Amino acid sequence: MTDVWGDLDSLAVHAGREDLAELGIHALPIDLSTTNPLPDIARGGDSYESLATGGRPLPDGGSVYARLWNPTVARFESALAQLERADEAVAFSSGMAAMTAAISAFASSRDARHVVAVRPLYGGTDHLLASGAVAGVEVTFCAESEVRASMRTDTVLVVVETPANPTLELVDIAGVVDSAGGVPVLVDNTFATPVLQNPLSHGAAMSLHSATKYIGGHGDVVAGVIACGAADAQRLRQVRAITGGVLHPLAAYLAHRGLGTLPVRIRAQQSSAATIATWLVEQAAVERVYYPGLDGDPRGLLSSQLRGTGAMLAVSLAGGYQAAVRLTSSVRLFTHAVSLGGIDSLIQHPAALTHRPVSAEARPPENLVRLSIGLESTRDLIEDLDRGLR
Repeated sequence: MTDVWGDLDSLAVHAGREDLAELGIHALPIDLSTTNPLPDIARGGDSYESLATGGRPLPDGGSVYARLWNPTVARFESALAQLERADEAVAFSSGMAAMTAAISAFASSRDARHVVAVRPLYGGTDHLLASGAVAGVEVTFCAESEVRASMRTDTVLVVVETPANPTLELVDIAGVVDSAGGVPVLVDNTFATPVLQNPLSHGAAMSLHSATKYIGGHGDVVAGVIACGAADAQRLRQVRAITGGVLHPLAAYLAHRGLGTLPVRIRAQQSSAATIATWLVEQAAVERVYYPGLDGDPRGLLSSQLRGTGAMLAVSLAGGYQAAVRLTSSVRLFTHAVSLGGIDSLIQHPAALTHRPVSAEARPPENLVRLSIGLESTRDLIEDLDRGLR
């Protein structure tokens, strides 16, 4: 794995804060204004038109209205874009709002509304695509190896998640981009974060995050963000302006603050997760451990695409569904709850919760339990799991 921690640590702390010294402040400012004074009708109107169509505030026209633009949100977007090595980023009120906006932005043509989605995916994304909630969109679900065969002349977007939720399967981003043949590829990068993976560097058009997870990092903010090129960012901002999926300034502040410690947290949580995964492999009650690298690196993705194995893992239990019930109800240090990526460790049963709306053929096994490893003592976490398994 490439050692990039030093440069990334500094960037995570300082990105999006470049002008604070000039402003005479040190902590990130929070602008809670819902509306803003206009210089006059003409200039205010021109700025409104720019913002409503996905552009930026005009220098002499003002920010107009918080649904269209907010400086606190813009600072977070700038910081995330830098970490993702992207031109821009667009923040939303949740990860699902971000995914919905991306699908809407690219499937807006009457003649081209087909989306290819590589399973497994986060249950909410799978449900969104399968439910027809974005009107008129037709979806083909497939395996990574089937992307090229699934493409059509009216395909407008390919959606993948890697590492995938909840089985941590790795997808070759560059390979999917090649198979997509010029159609934009959106990668859900929530599990890896910009610390471990930059999808745009491998040809993807968009890198999406549920910033609720690792980016916020403390279980106290709901947010979504997409890093992408400038033209795509304008399309996404226009959808956001029309649909109202804007991120609240306080949530943007919390997500931006989380970026400062993101590399440090990922590094510590990943180390603990790797130790726990190795320990779980040896347990008689565990049928299988899902964690990148346990089988080596047969496709070379841990050396060419990822910079680490991450802090998520899953286990299939030998005792079936009842063993999953016993484990989730017996642990004490792990919190039995959905979500992931916070400083505290979480455990949940995907088939019954986050992936419950997914069709039966794509739903995770009933004996599978997902773990999000936090910052507690590795030894204490292992002891907690040991008690639960016994």
